Amino acid sequence: MKRIVTIQDISCVGKCSLTVALPIISAMGVEAAIVPTAVLSTHTMFSGFTVKDLTSEIKPISEHWKKEGFKFDGIYTGYLGSFEQIDLMKEFFADFKTEDNIILVDPAMADNGKLYPTFDESYAKYMATLCEKADMIVPNVTEACFMLGKEYKEKYDEAYVKELLAGLSELGAKISVLTGVGFEDGKTGVMGYDRVNDEYFYFEQPKLPCSYHGTGDIFSSTCMGAMMCGLDWKKALTVAAKYTAECIRITFETPGSNTYGVDFERAVPYLLELLGE
Repeated sequence: MKRIVTIQDISCVGKCSLTVALPIISAMGVEAAIVPTAVLSTHTMFSGFTVKDLTSEIKPISEHWKKEGFKFDGIYTGYLGSFEQIDLMKEFFADFKTEDNIILVDPAMADNGKLYPTFDESYAKYMATLCEKADMIVPNVTEACFMLGKEYKEKYDEAYVKELLAGLSELGAKISVLTGVGFEDGKTGVMGYDRVNDEYFYFEQPKLPCSYHGTGDIFSSTCMGAMMCGLDWKKALTVAAKYTAECIRITFETPGSNTYGVDFERAVPYLLELLGE
C-alpha cells in the first residue's frame, strides 16, 4: 500500500483540510499519515471559532519519524498559517524527499482576487519559495497572481493562463496546475503544464451556479490519491476535477444539505468508479 503524509490544519466541524484529505485519500486505498498544523473548532467561515496553533509540534513529529525510518510515497501540503510553518515544510521536504516520491503543494491562501484575511502579499511571495521545492503545485488563478506579482483578471483568455503557468513553472516544479480555469460562461476546468516535456493539458466541464468551502482541498486530495494509485498527472487532474464536480452537484441538488461544505462522502462510490476506468 502506498503511503502519503498530508500536512495542514484540522477543523473539528467543517469539511476542509484534513477532515477532507484523510477520508478521501484513505477511500482511494492509500495510507494517509497526517501532521496537523493547527486545530480549529470550525473552519474559518464560521464566526467565533477557536484555534490552537501546533507549529511547535511539527519538528518533534518529524524527528520521531526520522528515528523510526518512516518513508512516504507522497508529501502533500495544504493551508499553512505562517512563515515559520513554511520554513518547517522546507525542512520536512529535505528530510523526507526521495528520488521516487512526489511532493504536491497546494498554496491555499487566496481566492476570487483576494488573499485570505490573515495573509498579506509578503506571505504570498514566501509561499512561492516553498513551491520551488515541489514536484507539482496546484494554485488557483488568484494564488498564482499573488505569488508571481501578476495582475488578477476575472475575464481572461488562454494566453493569459499560459502566461501564468509559464511563470509558475519558473518557480521550479515539474508540473504547474491552475484550478478553477474557464474560458467561456458556464464552463470551468483545470489547466496544467509539464515544463520538462513542454506539454499543456486542459480539462473542462459544466459549472454549477454555486460555490462551497473546501472544494479546493477535495481536488488536491483526490489528485494526490490518484497519482498514488498509478495514474499519470493528466488523468489524476481529470479524476480530481470530475469527483469535485460530482461532490458539488450532489450537495447543490440535495435540499437541506449543509452550507459549510460539500457532501463529498456520498460521492465516494463515483470516485472509485473513476479510478477503475
